[in-house]
Amino acid sequence: MPSFVNERNGIFPSVCPLDCPDQCGLLLHKMDGKIVKVDGDPNHPVTKGNICNKVRHMTERIYDENRLKYPMKRIGPKGSETFERISWEEAINTITSHWQELIRTDGPESILPYSFYGNMGNLTAEGMDRRFFHRLGASQLDRTICQAAGTAGIKYTMGGSFGIDPEDTIHSKLFIFWGINAVSTNMHQVALAQKARKNGAKIVVIDVHKNQTGRLADWFIPILPGTDSALALGVMHILFDEGMVNEDFLQEYTVGYHELREHVKQYNPALVSDITGVPVDDIYKLARMYGETTPSYIRIGNGLQHHDNGGMAIRSIACLSALTGQWLEKGGGAIKGNSGYLAHNSSRLQRPDLLENKKTRMINMNQLGKALLELDPPVKSLYIYSSNPAIVAPEGNKVRKGLERDDLFVVVHDLFMTETARYADIVLPATSSFENMDFYTSYWHHYIQLQRPVIEPYEEAKSNVEVFRLLADGMGFHEQAFKDSEEDMIRQSLDNPSNPYLKDISFESLIEKNYMKANVKPLFPGKLPTPSGKIELYSEQMKRDGYPALPTYVPLHVEEDFPLLFVPAPNHNFLNSTFSNNEKHVSLEKEPKLHVNHEDASALNIEDGEIVRVWNNRGECELKAAVGDLVLPGVVVSQGLWADAPDKKQHVNSLTPDRLSDMGGGATFFSGRVKVEKKNV
Repeated sequence: MPSFVNERNGIFPSVCPLDCPDQCGLLLHKMDGKIVKVDGDPNHPVTKGNICNKVRHMTERIYDENRLKYPMKRIGPKGSETFERISWEEAINTITSHWQELIRTDGPESILPYSFYGNMGNLTAEGMDRRFFHRLGASQLDRTICQAAGTAGIKYTMGGSFGIDPEDTIHSKLFIFWGINAVSTNMHQVALAQKARKNGAKIVVIDVHKNQTGRLADWFIPILPGTDSALALGVMHILFDEGMVNEDFLQEYTVGYHELREHVKQYNPALVSDITGVPVDDIYKLARMYGETTPSYIRIGNGLQHHDNGGMAIRSIACLSALTGQWLEKGGGAIKGNSGYLAHNSSRLQRPDLLENKKTRMINMNQLGKALLELDPPVKSLYIYSSNPAIVAPEGNKVRKGLERDDLFVVVHDLFMTETARYADIVLPATSSFENMDFYTSYWHHYIQLQRPVIEPYEEAKSNVEVFRLLADGMGFHEQAFKDSEEDMIRQSLDNPSNPYLKDISFESLIEKNYMKANVKPLFPGKLPTPSGKIELYSEQMKRDGYPALPTYVPLHVEEDFPLLFVPAPNHNFLNSTFSNNEKHVSLEKEPKLHVNHEDASALNIEDGEIVRVWNNRGECELKAAVGDLVLPGVVVSQGLWADAPDKKQHVNSLTPDRLSDMGGGATFFSGRVKVEKKNV
């Protein structure tokens, strides 16, 4: 296996493993076998050597004294963090013998894996693990916590996750960042926008919070949470009404524009203003700016899909670029995601053919608490990796109550003793990405990248691939699928005849070049993978699936007793719960706050800097009030998922609902409601 492990000193190519669209090229500086510095790779065509603080300080994470060093078993009550060291042999034997007994008494579906993309390496996130749990026959996990609603919405419209090449956005004259704090979560798109700005481009930001991206904008448009589809439909109303649509493009490349023209007449600017909180004049200004500027580009964010109506919101915004024909312009169009261009052979990687019972139950990861407390037949064992559900899952108190079950056998494989690991029966130490062989595919730019091991595994840590090989052997699974090397799995994944964009990319070429660009051409002229081959403004498939065939505004679920809409947004220095336990990143972020409009603060007799109680019937938090005009009245926003700390109540996902979104089974983190009051001293 080609690696850089044996080279003690030097600078070595690498890739950022974080769940971030930018997926930066890195250079790792080694001295005496240890990484001493993380730099950006200046030769990477998109990221060009610029990296964020999260990865710049990665050495403090991978060499943190609190990293798990060896396997452990629980010897005290769940949650007490009382463990003792054991060998890997004992750990694997304990797990497999427990599972063999569960399969005998309760069946394989009593076992549930729980994971997400804490490491975006494809082998790490969806390789040997999927093979193993398919062969085991365990309950399947519906991994929908991030972008499932938006993925469904964009698929109905565009046929999949396809947008323009972000490198072309240097030619854009108008950027609309819609529901994305790009400064913190897509920094290289901001860098491209800044280059275009020097040539006269304007930057508009539409969001519920005037965050760092909002403050960067030429024009910030605050909007009430969950009303984005209404604003998109109001803009469409004006584009049609004032003749700013591209009739030729609509005729040739879309389906349903006549129906859409009639449909959006009901979304007049006065009505849309009442729904969204955006003034009528601003709706006209936005529509005319978009209709008159070419090329215009919309960067559709993740935030707005985390609502009850999130899938429809993404679909509605995706239709805008069709109305003005921006897809034909270099630097025009939109990006929700671009993962379709880099789609690898997931069947060969994950091996779903190993699952014997094709009717094996599927459990939505957003409803883990409900699954652990209410499912019948019950989940009896949980194997958690690359995720920290005690912090990141909605209805967090319900999740923790489920994890406390004495009859639930829990295994956690992680780098740290996370909040989730404290409930484990067995804890296994995980490698960092820099200790593994893997390949990475961006969901924003068009580059696929190879990671070769740069350092030795930390203490007794093992990768996901290694551990699932051991578990397969312990369970007596002897198929070739569990003997494949990392190189074998990468080769199998890249062999994907159904994706012509990857046809020139091989394992050998990645070894030579470290990263390669997919062979991508503009979407238009061309045929989309929709039923019609066109942009589906009207979707018969949606109608068959029980949705409105045209983009439609559907209000959020109303929780009557709680007056304030609560949005727990990301912050700048963490990525979900990753880095929230690392001293350096916490010091950069300082402390959790709740942004409150000054009108609401005045009515509640709350002053800036005071500690407030934020609560609903799911849980409560205590946060410092940041009073001002960064959010609209009726809205409160926190930032970041903060690690548990003594005598602090800062678990914001104790407040979030586990309802599912309108499509895709996605999360509704941002559609919860709360009350806020001064903390009783």
